[in-house]
Amino acid sequence: MLPLSVVIITFNEASNLPRCLASLHGLGATDVLVLDSGSTDDTREIAAAWGARVETQPFLGYVAQKNRATELARHDHVLQLDADEELTPALRESIVQTLHEWRAPSYALPRLTNYCGQWVRHGGWFPDWQTRLYDRRHGAWQGELLHERYINHNGSAPVRFSAVGKFQALLNHYSYHSLSEHWLQLDRFTSLDAEQMQRRGRRFSWAALLLKPFWRFFNGYFLKMGFLDGFAGLCIAVFSAVGVFLKVAKLRALHREAVGRR
Repeated sequence: MLPLSVVIITFNEASNLPRCLASLHGLGATDVLVLDSGSTDDTREIAAAWGARVETQPFLGYVAQKNRATELARHDHVLQLDADEELTPALRESIVQTLHEWRAPSYALPRLTNYCGQWVRHGGWFPDWQTRLYDRRHGAWQGELLHERYINHNGSAPVRFSAVGKFQALLNHYSYHSLSEHWLQLDRFTSLDAEQMQRRGRRFSWAALLLKPFWRFFNGYFLKMGFLDGFAGLCIAVFSAVGVFLKVAKLRALHREAVGRR
């Protein structure tokens, strides 16, 4: 069986971390690293109490922070988790089996999200494939301000997604506990999205501001059957549409600020 490191980046995750760490029982990981970015709650103490190795690193951005955690791992085979995630027993067994029969540079896990107490299986939220189990010698985390993902490499060339192994067992994700929590993150992420769009040279468009939010709602709620998730599905579709509006509106504000500075 290959030795495994589990790495988790954290910031004020005292409420989530115990569940995540408890789910590692029986995995056989000989190295569990929690890389904390300055939590003001009991995150580091909880991690240490569960036997994790705790390191600190001021937040570098999601991509750089996850690459730093991967670099600090003691073994080449790494499982990266977020503190609000949990291995199901079936997934834990699948990972153990894979460590005995490793066949791919990395493996993708199907993630099932719990939204305000309800598991969401429609609206484009499931299966939310996440490449989290990997041999760090063959890839790295990539991305910009948001939407980081792990990419395999063959030399300097990215490896196509089909080269990634896939699990069937689920990774549980406890995303938002309340609508207020969702709104706060939406506001923060749309600001980062707008900044990222500006860096790419994207221009503001009235058509995008007025039409894309309606399409996002229609696509998620009707075409991807978000309505089957009841009230949770409706909230997700509405928040998703509002998120599109906000990031385009914030892009306009950034352009206007740039013009004002000239």
